[in-house]
Amino acid sequence: MKLDQELKQEGGNVCRTIKFVEPLRTLSTMATGKVDATGEVLYPPLNFSMVDYGIYRSSFPDSANFSFLKSLDLRSIVYLCPEAYPEHNLEFLKSNRIQLFHFGIEGTKESFYDIPEDTIREALKVVLDVRNHPLLIHCKRGKHRTGCLVGCLRKMQKWSLLSIFDEYRRFAAAKARVSDQKFMELFDASSLNLKR
Repeated sequence: MKLDQELKQEGGNVCRTIKFVEPLRTLSTMATGKVDATGEVLYPPLNFSMVDYGIYRSSFPDSANFSFLKSLDLRSIVYLCPEAYPEHNLEFLKSNRIQLFHFGIEGTKESFYDIPEDTIREALKVVLDVRNHPLLIHCKRGKHRTGCLVGCLRKMQKWSLLSIFDEYRRFAAAKARVSDQKFMELFDASSLNLKR
C-alpha cells in the first residue's frame, strides 16, 4: 500500500537500485540446500533440471556432482557426446549400478550441420523406457544436444513449438541455434510411441 501511495505521489516513475554486496552465484556454485546422510552439501551439475518424472538433464557431471547424482537414485545415464566417458565417471557408475547409454553426437557450431535423426530416435527409445528411470540426459554443457533430445521428447508430449523453443532457449541462452530449433520443428514424433 505504501509503495502504491509513493508511486502516485511521484507520478509513477519510481526507480530503485538494488546493490548486491557479494557477486551473484551461478547454479554450478550454489548448493541445492540438500544434504546427504553424512551431512555433505550436494551440488548439481550445471544446467541441471527435471524434465519429467524420472527424467533429468544437465551438463557433464564431474566428481563434485557425484553425491548429488547418487541422491537421485539413477538407473541410467544417456550421454550424447562422441568422446569416451572418463574412467572416474565410469567407476562412479559401476559402484552405483548406473547403466550408461552412449550416443555419440558430434558437437558443432556450423549452422548447416545435420543432427543425426536416427541417433536421436534411438536415444528417445532409451529415455521413454521406464525401466531405465530415473535417468539423466547430458552432453558437455547441457545445451544443444541435450536440448534437441529434450525438445523431441516434448514434441512427442504434444507441447507447442513455442513452448519447446522457450525451454530450449532457457538452457542454451545466448548460444541458441536456429539449426537446432529447425531440427526440433521438423522432427516427426509420430513414429515413436509415448508409453509411460
